[in-house]
Amino acid sequence: MILHNHDLITVDSDFIKKIIKPRKIQSRKGENGIVLIVGGSRIYHGAPLLSSVAALISGTDLVYTAIPKINLVSSRMFSPNLIFIPLPDDKLTMGSSRKLLSLIPKKPHSAAIGMGLGISKTNSLCFLIRKLLEDETRLLFDASSLIPDILNEITNTKSIVTPHAGEFKRLFGQDPGQSKSEQINIVLRKAKEFGIVVVLKGYLNIVSDGELISVIERTTPSMTVGGTGDVLSGLISGFLTKNSPFESSVLGLFFNGVAGYSLYNKLGLHLMASNFLEELPLVMKDFDKLD
Repeated sequence: MILHNHDLITVDSDFIKKIIKPRKIQSRKGENGIVLIVGGSRIYHGAPLLSSVAALISGTDLVYTAIPKINLVSSRMFSPNLIFIPLPDDKLTMGSSRKLLSLIPKKPHSAAIGMGLGISKTNSLCFLIRKLLEDETRLLFDASSLIPDILNEITNTKSIVTPHAGEFKRLFGQDPGQSKSEQINIVLRKAKEFGIVVVLKGYLNIVSDGELISVIERTTPSMTVGGTGDVLSGLISGFLTKNSPFESSVLGLFFNGVAGYSLYNKLGLHLMASNFLEELPLVMKDFDKLD
């Protein structure tokens, strides 16, 4: 294992308590974070909803959820807590990207892109990325947005990418390997090469910003159920309004894992991603801070 000149961070409750940010007692709506979630398609309507509610649960004040208008009615029925931005097309097009940028009520502090998202042409995604970065919005990429085309746009921006092994190969053109040492080394290299934060998801979740690195074991195989990655993206994007990209990734993985383990003890191998939306506040509240 090659870790020369790099810090291996042990993630436990003490570390989490140190990095989690307090909420100011006199804060006002919006000061604790504004998140944009861009996702959804005819098939995958639920992914951006899971991400959006998870972002709210992280402690964010406002979440704008940009989804195809075909999903708008059912999505509004899912939660009254979200602010929806309907996109005119089923997939992300240049027109949808422009429309989205014109409809955002307030500048988001962070954005997560890709959960269940259909993408018509890659130039529409790259255009959206450029415009959000111009507004100094911190970015996270998941699922369908993890394509090589984005690398030129996000190099040296400390944006977060959250691939599983297959998406990692699609994004970087290299298999992350099987052994722990192989995966640690390639995650370190890619994070440093592109100036981003890489979150390689799997039984071992490996996070690096090119200098710091952490390895967090999955707490239960129950978490292979669809949607837990969408919850993770929402959590990380929520923390990203306040914390560094590396810290935000670690916080998201930690709380997602703790909630998963708690649900496993209650439900065994029969949990669903939506169960996390009820469990997360229960496992997170003991870490709350006020300032």
